[in-house]
Amino acid sequence: MLPSFAMTTRRDALAAAFALLAEAAAAQSQKGAAHGPVFVHDLPNITMDGWQVTVSEVPMPPGRVGKMHHHAGFVLAYVLEGAVITKISGQPEKTYHTGEMFYEAPGSTHEVSRNASSTEPAKLLALIFAKKGIALTTPGPAHDGN
Repeated sequence: MLPSFAMTTRRDALAAAFALLAEAAAAQSQKGAAHGPVFVHDLPNITMDGWQVTVSEVPMPPGRVGKMHHHAGFVLAYVLEGAVITKISGQPEKTYHTGEMFYEAPGSTHEVSRNASSTEPAKLLALIFAKKGIALTTPGPAHDGN
């Protein structure tokens, strides 16, 4: 599992997070994955003073089904291995494969989270950007104020 780490500035946090993603994308490229952007998405207009990024590997054994939950702040998730099915509030359910990413906006609920395979493992690299000291993952749907 990768360690969590706090960054002192927004630029440092984003640079470190994207360096990890670049390493993962480069590894996929060496395996023959397509070149070009892996993911492009506008980020929320927020001040990140007092925030940190926590980066974790999330293993998903074959057949794993996660419970509904939400995160503080916003999340970028990169599929390192296998395929995962996810549904974020306001978005359609979708299957993401190795080398693909998805975004969870602040205040959204992760309604569906499961390994697409009953026989093969999957693994995500989750980058959670949130205020320091706040619980990163909370069961159930998100409410105003998260």
